[in-house]
Amino acid sequence: MGLFGSLESSFAVRALCVACVTAFLFIIAPANNYLYASGEEKGIRKGEKSGLSSRNSRGRVEVESAKKKKLGVATFGGGCFWCMEPPYEKQEGVEAVVSGYMGDNGQPAPSYGTVSSGKTKYLEVVQVFYDRKKIKYDQLLDIFWQNIDPTQADGQFVDKGPQYLTAIFFHNSEQRRLAERSKKKITKDPRLQGKKVVTAIRSATEFYPAEDYHQDYYKTNSRHYKLYRRGSGRDSFIEKTWKKEP
Repeated sequence: MGLFGSLESSFAVRALCVACVTAFLFIIAPANNYLYASGEEKGIRKGEKSGLSSRNSRGRVEVESAKKKKLGVATFGGGCFWCMEPPYEKQEGVEAVVSGYMGDNGQPAPSYGTVSSGKTKYLEVVQVFYDRKKIKYDQLLDIFWQNIDPTQADGQFVDKGPQYLTAIFFHNSEQRRLAERSKKKITKDPRLQGKKVVTAIRSATEFYPAEDYHQDYYKTNSRHYKLYRRGSGRDSFIEKTWKKEP
């Protein structure tokens, strides 16, 4: 088997992505870039094997706290949830962003291992809790579109599989109306060059917070996150597609 043959398929892809970028950096930057990325990957896998993957208390606490404040809630599937937290967390009026899973109530409560296998109907999602007086749902939709490739039908960027498909999960009829309106608008955006928008609009189901080590991953494992994101193709697509004028 290959170097990553024993890993879950999604982590193998992410790790391969990291390895490619770090190999490049190894030539032009200090050698410890590669060593750091490799060690980070091993640390995550060790955590899963020791049972840490079942710990999602941080996400549950954030969700319960947000519910008590009666904040607005929005849920988006934009591929790797690591990459969908930062765009929302930096917005004024967004109180919390929790990575998790949604989309298959017929299956047992998910874990990263089961979802990343691609054998369930769960998607990686972020649940966004926001102050309706400071930021509107329409604005959250705009942020969503500008951080994904809505025309990719087999996953999102380097991550392939049904767990990485894009989707907007609406929590009420008004969100559904706004989501459908925004999809019609984005479908006509000339920057997509007429390609079909495949992002689904679905009714929200039960949300399961992801394991603690996934929450705020871009902060807690910033070096590994940056390497993965750089090699995933997300930033290059955003720069090429969404940064230019329509």
